[in-house]
Amino acid sequence: MNIHQLCKTSLFLIAFTFGGTIFAAAVYPIDSASILTGSHFDIKVELNNVVQPEDLVIEINGAPISKLVTSKPQFIANENGKGSSLIYRDVQITKAGKYVLVARAGREQIQVAWDVYASGPRRVKNVILFIGDGMTIANRTAARVLSKGIVQGKYQGGLAFDDMPSTAMIGTSGSDSLITDSANSMSAYTTGHKTAVNAMGVYVSRADDNLSHPKVETISELVKRNTKMAVGIVSDAELEDATPGAMVAHTRRRADKQYIADQLLASKAEVILGGGSAYFYPQSSKGSKRKDEKNLVETFKVDGYQTVFTKQELLAAAQDKKTQKLFGVFHPDNMDGSLDRFFLKKNTVSQYPNQPDLTEMTQSAIEVLSRNPNGFFLMVEAALIDKFNHPLDWERAAFDTIMLSNAVQVAKDFAKTHPDTLIIVTPDHTHSGSISGVVHDEKPGPLREKVGIYAEAGFPNYPKADVQGYPNQVDVSNRLAFFYSSYPDHYETMHPKLDGTFVPAIKGEDGKFVANPKYLQLQEDAIHVGGNLPSSQDVGVHSADDAVLNAMGPGSEKFKGFMDNTEVFKVMVQSLGLGSK
Repeated sequence: MNIHQLCKTSLFLIAFTFGGTIFAAAVYPIDSASILTGSHFDIKVELNNVVQPEDLVIEINGAPISKLVTSKPQFIANENGKGSSLIYRDVQITKAGKYVLVARAGREQIQVAWDVYASGPRRVKNVILFIGDGMTIANRTAARVLSKGIVQGKYQGGLAFDDMPSTAMIGTSGSDSLITDSANSMSAYTTGHKTAVNAMGVYVSRADDNLSHPKVETISELVKRNTKMAVGIVSDAELEDATPGAMVAHTRRRADKQYIADQLLASKAEVILGGGSAYFYPQSSKGSKRKDEKNLVETFKVDGYQTVFTKQELLAAAQDKKTQKLFGVFHPDNMDGSLDRFFLKKNTVSQYPNQPDLTEMTQSAIEVLSRNPNGFFLMVEAALIDKFNHPLDWERAAFDTIMLSNAVQVAKDFAKTHPDTLIIVTPDHTHSGSISGVVHDEKPGPLREKVGIYAEAGFPNYPKADVQGYPNQVDVSNRLAFFYSSYPDHYETMHPKLDGTFVPAIKGEDGKFVANPKYLQLQEDAIHVGGNLPSSQDVGVHSADDAVLNAMGPGSEKFKGFMDNTEVFKVMVQSLGLGSK
């Protein structure tokens, strides 16, 4: 909203407030929403008073809403005891322009303005969207140090996305809070609409059913409805987690994982690869987290998907030129990170030794999707960067940032022979974290005195990385001093956690989280750090810091300067020509 609009809105509110008017609770889509022509969305008006349907007047650009919206509305006389509501489902506006909706009922009135934009013709054949979940700048720097090395201040190489020609800073805040989570931040990428923490594919209204909030169409739904393109969804988290879920789901609560699993099946995406198998098997199966007897794996088979459960099966199925649809789940929960899988063999690696790498899932997805002559949209999430940033485990986060770089290189190699491919690499949100120096074990004194800063920092002595970019040792004598700025009570060891992912805090007798004494027992000079987060928090949290987006290929030139996260959607749908013709 520009300053002129803000002043007009403020005057409108003041005038009616001074006149004794009670304003409507809300209209969705919200004021200043941007809407793609021809996309499906719901309109909802919520009043603070109980009214009769005939008393509610809704106009768009001065004309009755029925002139533009043909769907039959649902009137709710008194929704949850908070007032009357009216909702129109599956609305479409096919002509670009400015649209002002005014709703009136007695002395209540509210007004919102929307920008409806067209896409123009299709400009690219393929779009590959990489999400480095929670990836902050320090994760990238640490990954570059570990994988490429630095000599006399010069890096000996870059990550695969470092040299992409287009860069933008992305604002990630949601409609309800400065600080976002993966559900609403990814939803902004997949729908072009803002929403609230824990929500995806909906505007958060006062509905009490998670699935009844006003919906907005996702990019995968647009692709399926408007084109003959293929769709792929890849993640090393549970496939029902927030980022892959936001590709297909419409719910107030990201915790609706059984519903999200059902939506993955219903999406008809040609490639679906990741963790979270527990939600695809019937309740009676060992380890299942479903609450019914649906067997989604069997349904995928019936629907013509090749189903795979190990790295070896994945690679074989992808290389089979007959494979047009591929479904693979490789872990009942989140998959294991690269540091554990390749070197430490900790966490659940021994239980699930045949998990594929994100690189292998990306390669397999591209092989299958590229068999569609009409092109494809592929989303690949490196989810574990976030999963390790939360518990302050920066080494594991760095290794998975290297893994993301390797996956991006697969896409870049594909784009060499398919230049009509737009590749985007971005976090959905960021975490705190920065590199402050180098820890030198040989320095005398307490642990904090071993941190070299400025000229005393020098350089770390990680061994040269292997061909995949991973050093085979992280507990070296000179290590990066990487610190997070949001944290619970914990013991700082300044050493990598070789026995499993860091667990900084555990619940104390009073129910509040306290520093995990395990790490003091393991390392007697560990420093007790009093948390700066509420005592109900056991791990670090997301930050409002801007996300750094890199892109290459046709349309990538539109990514520049500072952009809102909803504008990422806009660039993608305009590049694919998904709006009304």
